[in-house]
Amino acid sequence: MNPLEIAGSINMIGYGLATLGPALGVAWIFASVIQGTARQPEARGAMLSTAWIGFAVVEALAIIGIALAFILS
Repeated sequence: MNPLEIAGSINMIGYGLATLGPALGVAWIFASVIQGTARQPEARGAMLSTAWIGFAVVEALAIIGIALAFILS
């Protein structure tokens, strides 16, 4: 087996492990919004708009990660 064939598989395994970070980030963002809304319902709009911005940043990091995984393979 050629080492280059193995490297492609290792990149994808690495990206699969790297998706845990954004997944946890998104979960924590929206869990915090749910908890904040339960404590202070009138602040829901402000928290939700901030949560969407945080969600976009976290997902952008995941998209950059998959792009790098394909570029480096």
